Amino acid sequence: MEQKEFNRYKRTIYKTLKDNFTRTALRRAVTSFRGNRDKAVAKFPYVEDEKKKLMETKDEVINNFDKYIDQTMESLKTQHTHAYYADTVEETLAIIKNIVGTGKRIVKGKSITSEELDLNEHLEEWGNEVYETDLGEFIVQQLKSRPMHILAPAVNIPREKVSELFSKIAGEQLSTDPTELAKFARKFLRDKFTTADIGITGANAITADTGSVFLIENEGNIGFSTTAPDVHIVVAGIEKIVPTLKDGTRLLEVVSRYAGYFAMSYVSIISGPSKTGDIEKVTVYGAHGPRELHVILFDNGRKEAAKNPIVRQSLRCLRCGACMYECPVYPLTTGYWGYKYMGGIGIPWTAFVSGGFEKAAPLAFTCTLCGRCVEYCPMEIDTPKIVQEVRKLLKEKNCLPPFIKDMADTVIKEGVPY
Repeated sequence: MEQKEFNRYKRTIYKTLKDNFTRTALRRAVTSFRGNRDKAVAKFPYVEDEKKKLMETKDEVINNFDKYIDQTMESLKTQHTHAYYADTVEETLAIIKNIVGTGKRIVKGKSITSEELDLNEHLEEWGNEVYETDLGEFIVQQLKSRPMHILAPAVNIPREKVSELFSKIAGEQLSTDPTELAKFARKFLRDKFTTADIGITGANAITADTGSVFLIENEGNIGFSTTAPDVHIVVAGIEKIVPTLKDGTRLLEVVSRYAGYFAMSYVSIISGPSKTGDIEKVTVYGAHGPRELHVILFDNGRKEAAKNPIVRQSLRCLRCGACMYECPVYPLTTGYWGYKYMGGIGIPWTAFVSGGFEKAAPLAFTCTLCGRCVEYCPMEIDTPKIVQEVRKLLKEKNCLPPFIKDMADTVIKEGVPY
């Protein structure tokens, strides 16, 4: 690993540690999340059994990726959906470019998977207008920053900073009341939904048996993004596949409770484009919703991660974000301890999926291996064990951060690290 890359990362982390605004925002968020999560899990104790069943289901898919990809592709096509499979980021972008073209207005639902593709930047380069519609993602987009949490992209931004940002956009002074700030975003984005040509989302799950896409949300923006435009594009990693519709509903319950909600406000189960059979029972596609549904499944290193007996469990991740709120490091560093994927769980995802081992190197040695993430992870992902495996691979690939190599050499020579 190059010294300048490590120095850049170190400067960013130290700068973040001194940022009182970030510390204030994270302190508020962590306190709120932990209370909500504990209440939700306590109210529905059976979720403990459900998560065990879901773990088995996720492992079944990870062990048999090719089988479930083929089944899902076939089911999607049966549902009159345009189905695609891509191995790499480049292949995925080529598919999207072919569908989208240029001169389009695009509304997006929150999708960490799209961050792997740098999708917004590419869409704009192709001559399109792009709007993130999740409130947190909208804030991040307007700040020209990047998501700092899997579930809450703007978790590091305090209300005072949001007020300052939205006031500039509005051309008038807005209060710091989160309710008023959310109202402004609602008003600003409302016409973007109705005039959009294309809606793009990720997926919480895609069922192999029916080709159904599960989308879970609270804001209602995904519903608009998937029904108002003529075209809906879903971009999802192959780990989002579950065998059956019933498995999709089980995932819904587990994600909801561990994300701190009794129930999500909105759940969309999309099985093909809109259709009607009300005239002589002749099926016509393109009723009130999209005329076209495109689903792109892509690998981008996931199959390679599945080959490693330790790292493979990271593919169970449900993106609930619980691990980050319990981590002693994340509340101090937010998503700056990460590349596209952040926190401890982001280390294997960076190494194998998005960024590579060079990018993962400094992240892997920021983790304290304390294990709090394991205790609160619904999929019981042993992140410390995975991080240790990534560290071993980094050594084999000669990608150790300079200070780690120097410290190891000093231990060998002197018997102490310093």
